[in-house]
Amino acid sequence: MKIEVTAFPRTNEGKGASRRLRTTGRVPGVIYGAGKDAQSIELDHKALLRNLKIEAFHASILDIVIDGNTDKVLLRDFQMHPWKEQVQHVDFQRVDPAKKIHMAVPLHYINEEVSPGVKIGKGLVQHIINELEILCLPSDLPEFITVDLKDLGIGASVHVTDLVLPKGVEPAPKMRTDNPAVVSVQVPRESAADAAPGAAPVTQITGQAVDPAAGDKKASEKKPAAKK
Repeated sequence: MKIEVTAFPRTNEGKGASRRLRTTGRVPGVIYGAGKDAQSIELDHKALLRNLKIEAFHASILDIVIDGNTDKVLLRDFQMHPWKEQVQHVDFQRVDPAKKIHMAVPLHYINEEVSPGVKIGKGLVQHIINELEILCLPSDLPEFITVDLKDLGIGASVHVTDLVLPKGVEPAPKMRTDNPAVVSVQVPRESAADAAPGAAPVTQITGQAVDPAAGDKKASEKKPAAKK
């Protein structure tokens, strides 16, 4: 998905200048990296806010156009107002096509409803990780990584090293070393409790466990009623 961003050079800097800029519907920002000097920019707030709501905007190579010149960049950071839907500042990093980049890419889970753990085992899918940190060249950066659960059984899980990654993409070193689970199918708590062996019945009145044998014994120990 190709996304183009229009930006404008920014000459006035500082907190006061940024505050005044925001009142005009613009957002202060900066572009840095790829061996070039950092450049202060400003962007249209409505257009930027609209783009921030697109998943691909956070994990794609973007074309940013300034005065007719285009740079390939990644969104690296943005700050929001504490309670208003207002972008305060945004950072973009230029990319070098010959150097690998470190990115967090969304995970898209498919075939949950037909996995044996759900369809047969009546289990619940637990998403442990929603994005994966990867290394790749800019040209190999995927918008997302698909995790297929069609063969996942009850109590089973998928780990980082089990994922089928696109060509040229590898997990970040720490993710590969730690190899955490990204998704699992768990037995529902109610089912686990019902299936627990040796569970004593529970009375409807007190909620206390009752031993049937003990109950019969107590009944036999009751004294007969006194004769009148």
